[in-house]
Amino acid sequence: MATETVAAASVMDTLPLPPTREIPNSFVASFRSWWTAGEKEGAASEERLLRKLPYFRSSLSPPSTPQEDSPVVAHSSRVELSDPKQYINTFAIEPTKPGESAPPPAVVLHGYGAGLGFFFQNFPALGRWAGNRGTSVYALDWLGMGRSARVPFRVKAKRDDVTGRVSEAESFFVDSLEEWRAKMGLEKMTLIGHSLGGYLSVAYALKYPSRVNKLILLSPAGVPRNPEEEYSREVVDTQPTGASAADSAEPASQSKVEELKEEQRKELRKESKSRKLFTYLWEEGFSPFQVVRSSLFWGPMLVGKYSSRRFIGLSAEDTKAMHEYILNITLAKGSGEYCISHLLAPGAFARKPVVDRIHALKIPVTFVYGETDWMDPEGGSASVENMRQAGNGQGRMYIVPHAGHHIYLDNPKATNDLLIKELDRRHV
Repeated sequence: MATETVAAASVMDTLPLPPTREIPNSFVASFRSWWTAGEKEGAASEERLLRKLPYFRSSLSPPSTPQEDSPVVAHSSRVELSDPKQYINTFAIEPTKPGESAPPPAVVLHGYGAGLGFFFQNFPALGRWAGNRGTSVYALDWLGMGRSARVPFRVKAKRDDVTGRVSEAESFFVDSLEEWRAKMGLEKMTLIGHSLGGYLSVAYALKYPSRVNKLILLSPAGVPRNPEEEYSREVVDTQPTGASAADSAEPASQSKVEELKEEQRKELRKESKSRKLFTYLWEEGFSPFQVVRSSLFWGPMLVGKYSSRRFIGLSAEDTKAMHEYILNITLAKGSGEYCISHLLAPGAFARKPVVDRIHALKIPVTFVYGETDWMDPEGGSASVENMRQAGNGQGRMYIVPHAGHHIYLDNPKATNDLLIKELDRRHV
């Protein structure tokens, strides 16, 4: 009954958004999408995903008073950093009655070229956790990505100075996250990072260890050191189907890891030369977003082909909503995307792999991979073992069934259950 009351209030207080467009399959439709894309459309496409939460308070509508019987309220905002040109797009779910002994807030961090809207199916479960525990959940767009400030991305180190290049590229993201934390007045955070967001979460924890409570890494990038066997398949990745309410994540046994690894080898052998060339160019600095932007009027059709294939497991309406969201953040000015060739060598492995650095952490770290993931799970296994040998037995690793690289989208129920379990796991 309480939820129904909040939902009714939300509907009454919220101005309507324009309906989602069909994914363009003609030049005329593609041109129309390209012509109308921009900050205003980007804000609307993000809000369309966030309004699925009945307790979301829109910035596009008149102020409303939170319902007393709602355990949480949600809103989005820009958090200004010290540089007047820099800001972090922030989505917050906050308890109406903060707990006296509440755990540190959870901060959700997206992957390469994505945005906080990708987690729209995870926010309801995280919102319930926030209400039950009396703490907050935040989701951010990294500086230079999503709807955060698209500031120039520059690395001054020379090409052969790998350490310098990695340090500068990591600092662009990690230091802005630290500044955001200070602005928000948070003492500690639990970081939930996907793909590149997982890699950068580890980098942040290594640089600011006193600020991290635990790490939950969803198909993290940059973990292993195995350049011969792995190429990124982000652009050509497809969504597995068959997820059900009965699914649950399972601890990653050695046999399961080997099974997943063998499937990855099969897929790698099937890769065409043109596909390898495309991913090679991407990870050398020619991002897929450059391709879309340079194609001008045809850009929405290109994004539509990706959206239709990658999010086939979503409803028709959600697929259209995701397409509009992705289109607008893809057409925005290039910025943080140019980090990729500095952090990752050609392929999906890091120039300074996580597996060689993670032993320095003394906090719980959970690795999560999809059953059909293209990220190498052996990197996660080796990282957990390296932590154990360094005296930290708080490493865990899980496999989520019916899920690929975008675990949280492919099988949200199983992923959400695991997230809550790991958020509530006590330190040893």
